[in-house]
Amino acid sequence: MKTIGVVTTSRADFGLYRPIIKRILADDALELFLYAAGPHLSPEFGLTVGDIEAEGFSIHERIEMLVSSDTPQGTAKSMGLGLIGFAQAFEKKRPDILLVLGDRFEMFTAVAAALPFNIPVAHIHGGEITEGAMDDALRHAMTKMSHLHFAATEEYAARIRRLGEEPWRVTVSGAPGLDNLKDFSPLSDQELASRFGLDLSKPTLLVTYHPVTRAPDGGLADLGELLAALAATDLRLVFTYPNADAGGRAIIAKIQTFAVQHPGVTVAPHLGTAAYFTLMSRVAAMAGNSSSGLIEAASFELPVVNVGTRQQGRVRGKNVIDAPGERNAIKAALNKAVSSDFRARLSGMDNPYGDGCAAERIVEALRQADPAELAAKKFHDPSSDKQGGGR
Repeated sequence: MKTIGVVTTSRADFGLYRPIIKRILADDALELFLYAAGPHLSPEFGLTVGDIEAEGFSIHERIEMLVSSDTPQGTAKSMGLGLIGFAQAFEKKRPDILLVLGDRFEMFTAVAAALPFNIPVAHIHGGEITEGAMDDALRHAMTKMSHLHFAATEEYAARIRRLGEEPWRVTVSGAPGLDNLKDFSPLSDQELASRFGLDLSKPTLLVTYHPVTRAPDGGLADLGELLAALAATDLRLVFTYPNADAGGRAIIAKIQTFAVQHPGVTVAPHLGTAAYFTLMSRVAAMAGNSSSGLIEAASFELPVVNVGTRQQGRVRGKNVIDAPGERNAIKAALNKAVSSDFRARLSGMDNPYGDGCAAERIVEALRQADPAELAAKKFHDPSSDKQGGGR
């Protein structure tokens, strides 16, 4: 059997992995080896490793790496601990292929540790651009250290090839998070109320705002403008926690202060995939700067106000309204998002991130891949394609 090592570091990426993990487990030719790291193991971020185990999945290695800090130094130290932890894990057992997703610094440490072990890496969601976050650089670095690529769109696949990756290594799989929608069952009002204290009887806005790591203040000024705009709305507000980037704890503190000062505000550190999708299917609109607003929200025909520069450069559907970090612009965007005319224009829209069959494509490619062939990387000059280059 071929061992596929899957690295999950947070609630966000595990939700995207779920359909892939299920297919790996169902494939007689593949063996799953699951690594849990970073925020998964932190009580501050919900200790979400328990959610993985509650679904019946076994954790094979736990990589403690997250420093309780809100500074760039803390992030760098966490990366160092992650590199050590994954190196120790790979010394004990080397997977045939290591599967990673996205652009997080925690994920990057697994890829960097795999490099001297000559472990082939398969990377999901490469080729994308997020100009407002350091994740942009990490994602492209991971591409160059990876051996198999699963891009969400053809535009992203083309960018991977332009980075010098051989075309045969690149598959347009679509976004695996959309696969979860096939068997998604919305939670009932009673479940939302008992588990999270949520009441969706009134129009509600879902808000997720992450640090903008390339901004000098980490995006706090834009957050202040967003909160000022939200204070003027009559909508109920549901905030989810940001990720574990430097500046995340400062964002949490501002959100919690805002919630104390304004009635009708709920702060949920961790919703889980089912509750998050339930909200997407029920709320009036979404606001903030999360990638979920660009990728999954389109499948719900959900209006999204994308604030600031964090997601600048990513493909977006017609449900996304971009707004600078200025309260009046955000107010105008929110008014447009919740208008019946704008919502009506989204009826029947296509999601640019795929058809919900990504896991099937990804697992089939993993099953067919020869680890020895993957490891023998060459730089591919895209200009050679004009002369019939490629495999």
